[in-house]
Formats: sequence, structure tokens, C-alpha cells
Amino acid sequence: MKAGFIQIGPVFGKVAENLQQTESLINCTKADLLVLPELFNTGYLFTAHQEVAELAEEIPGGRTTEFLCGMARRGGSFIVAGLAEREKGRFYNSAVLVSPRGYLGTYRKIHLFNEEKLWFQPGDRAPELYDLGICRIGIMICFDWFFPEFMRILSLKGADVICHCANLVLPFCQDAMKTRCLENHVYAITANRTGQDVRDGRTLSFTGKSQVTGPHADVLYQAGSIGDEVAVVDIDVSRARNKNLNPFNHLYRDRRVEFYRELCEGGK
Repeated sequence: MKAGFIQIGPVFGKVAENLQQTESLINCTKADLLVLPELFNTGYLFTAHQEVAELAEEIPGGRTTEFLCGMARRGGSFIVAGLAEREKGRFYNSAVLVSPRGYLGTYRKIHLFNEEKLWFQPGDRAPELYDLGICRIGIMICFDWFFPEFMRILSLKGADVICHCANLVLPFCQDAMKTRCLENHVYAITANRTGQDVRDGRTLSFTGKSQVTGPHADVLYQAGSIGDEVAVVDIDVSRARNKNLNPFNHLYRDRRVEFYRELCEGGK
């Protein structure tokens, strides 16, 4: 299968412009699976609840989800993209999965980073596995990468590819994803944004360097740190489904969960 990312630098609050820029990039791309950044349609640096309320959308049925469904239908691809979700007066930092046939699912970010806790509720659902036919995927958003349990549980559920929508401001993730993919024998597609959000005298700079990482800690492609970029690579799903390290060691069967089950249930 062919899978990759769209790296863009959205302008805060300019949803129509951001969708138009995304459309121009997707139209030039042929892939089975595409991943877009976190909050790709709105920008990241919110400063008031009113902004969140005005820019968040219903999923499904909202403007951005409908836009993505149209792009998936025309391109014959699956798309994962991050946006602010509104449901019954509550707001979530979410990612939506759409297919050529329409909306498939939503993941709500579990691990909120920094001031996100002022604007969003933490996710209220366990991460799910989605069988696309061509592969099985899991979804995570940005800071989720910091918690190894997240990718492990998706791997145990059977994920071949982790779709990672991101707005990274710290420099560690791209290197850490090599370890995350190695310890779980999965692919990961980290779609990061570029540029800056400048709001009320504050500036956040985003690191770019979107990356496709393979099951053996191999970086299949990494984008630059600035500028829009599209990348699509060939993914061999069978590599992710082979959990043998050698003739004697298996990634899952060699785990000794009886000795660390309690540790997994809480850190002190």
C-alpha cells in the first residue's frame, strides 16, 4: 500500500484558507492512506473559550469532516486529520477517519499537552482499531507519543500503522518514534505542522519534520522543518505483522506481564 502525510502550516482561525491549501496538496497526491496534522484546519494557539466554541465543529456532519469525506471520495483514499470537536457543549482535540465511502470514526485526544487543558476535555474513549481492509490502523494525537502504553495497546489490538496527527513544539518526538515503532513492530505516520502561531504577544513555533517510521526503527521519509510538503511511501504490511525478533524471541509471547501488570496500572 501507499501511505504518507500532508505537512502544512495553517493560519490560525482561517478555516476556509486552510482547507483550500490542504485541497491543493491532496489533489496532487495519490495514496491509499494520508495523515494530516493536529488541528490542521484552525491552527493551535487558542487564547479564549469563545475561540474554541466558534472554531470547533460537530463530527460527523461538520464542515471539515464533510470536506475530508469529499477529498477521500475523489481520491479513493483513507484520510486521518485533526480538528477541534464540539459535542453537547464540550470540546475535544480530536482526529477523524474518513474513507471513500464516508465517515468511519473519531479519536479524542487522551493526553492533553500544556494549555490544551484549558480548552479541551480529555478523551473519554479508549483508542480503537480500524480495519481498512488494506491494513489495520490506530490513531493518536501529538503528545500521546510521550506515553509508550498508548502505542503498545494499539499494537496489541492488531494495528499495523499508527496514524499520528501532530503539532509538535518539542524536538524529541521524531527520534522517539523510532523506538516506539521498534518496540511494537509497527509503522507510524507522524504528520506535523510547520510555521508559527502568533497570538496576543505569544509565539509558538512548530518543528515540521513529518516522518514515516518503519517497524525496524527505519525512517522511510522525513520532511523538512519548514514549508508545505507531501510524502507518500510504499508500506509492506507484512513487516508489521511479523513480531518475531529471531527464531527464539517473539515480541509479545516473551513478555512477562505477571511481573509488571501492577506497575502498568499506576505510576508513583
